[in-house]
Amino acid sequence: MAEHGWNTIESDAGVFTELVEGLGVKGIQFEELHSVTEAGDVDYLRSLAPVYGAILLFKYPKKQPENRDGTLDEAASYNLFFANQVIQNACATQAILSILLNRTGLDPSDKSHTAGGENPDPVDADVNIGDMLIAFKEFAKEFPPEDRGLALSNSVEIRTVHNSFSYSSPFADEGNKPSSGEGDAYHFIAYTPLNGQLYELDGLQPAPISHGPCTKDDFADKLLPVVTRRMRSDPDGGISFVLLAMVKDPRIMAQKIGDEETIRRENAKRKAWKWENDLRQHNFMGFIHEALKEVITTKVKAGEYDKWIQDAKDKNEERREERRMAREDKMEF
Repeated sequence: MAEHGWNTIESDAGVFTELVEGLGVKGIQFEELHSVTEAGDVDYLRSLAPVYGAILLFKYPKKQPENRDGTLDEAASYNLFFANQVIQNACATQAILSILLNRTGLDPSDKSHTAGGENPDPVDADVNIGDMLIAFKEFAKEFPPEDRGLALSNSVEIRTVHNSFSYSSPFADEGNKPSSGEGDAYHFIAYTPLNGQLYELDGLQPAPISHGPCTKDDFADKLLPVVTRRMRSDPDGGISFVLLAMVKDPRIMAQKIGDEETIRRENAKRKAWKWENDLRQHNFMGFIHEALKEVITTKVKAGEYDKWIQDAKDKNEERREERRMAREDKMEF
């Protein structure tokens, strides 16, 4: 794990939820959305209200499209908390902070994020981002976007929490790995309703991108066509996407109304997330190596090694065919 760099982290609801809690945020949870391209998916997103925004992971195209979807809003670079991404592997946390640091309820006295101090669409005031992020926002809010990005990349506290959710690897220090330009690159961006607009906050862009009028009440409906257009532009047919909604912790409302079933279900989910995140901190390579050696030895002694290898190849070919068919089905929607 890099001591001074930023490591890659997984796009997972449990990872993101525990990450923001590690940053001191209270009352926030992430929920994965398998799609927002069908009416039922939009209904599900509505059911998660209040929804503060969404994080999209996608395969970053090596060649950028000539026609940008949406409109660059240069003024919003200063009216909102927008930071340019200046370091590799920080985009997941940067996308999350792009939503959190624009919540008006976090510091009622701070009106720097709105033009003229007026907010036509107040967001929920019960989001508590905690002392660490309040201090960071206060420190960086007057900076231009590039300097905000530099401030984020140099924040030891934020980087330490971010890196605590990276996979333990005995092979590579991903935080300092130079970009070779080869292979697939993935990128995180944020969508959130702010100041009556649906904004796309992407640190690799020069400014926030507006996708037109939007309130927190119609966010699900307005997000649908934007994400759908991006999926349709994907050469893989839209399978290289992960979409996660940032929502209010459902246990808060459940406790208020005495919904014990929801509390039990959500606590069980949190327990599973905690277990999975703990596993991410460990390197199982030695165990896997020894287990594989034992399996191979057993198969060779039983005279089943060649059949075992062929069965594995056949199964892999079946999965490749299933993925190919899935891509074709996605491209038809």
